[in-house]
Amino acid sequence: MVRRRAVAHGRVQGVFFRDSTRREAERRGVSGSARNTPDGTVEVVLEGSPDAVEAMLEYLRGGPGHAVVSRLDVACEEPEGLSGFSVR
Repeated sequence: MVRRRAVAHGRVQGVFFRDSTRREAERRGVSGSARNTPDGTVEVVLEGSPDAVEAMLEYLRGGPGHAVVSRLDVACEEPEGLSGFSVR
């Protein structure tokens, strides 16, 4: 189990980024959350198997939905044992 916190920069709000991310995470068995931030980015927390989390990061880099991701900052964190995926 690994945990990553990713911040997506670019055209990522108002383009179904969070909901597309939730659907893809559920499909891959990854837990976590996605939320809009005041600075216009989207913060995504991912927990799951290393392969599934890495696949999610690649998905985010490609810009889900109509998003255009110019940069994805990723930080490693200690897993907390999350279950499910929430959109805030």
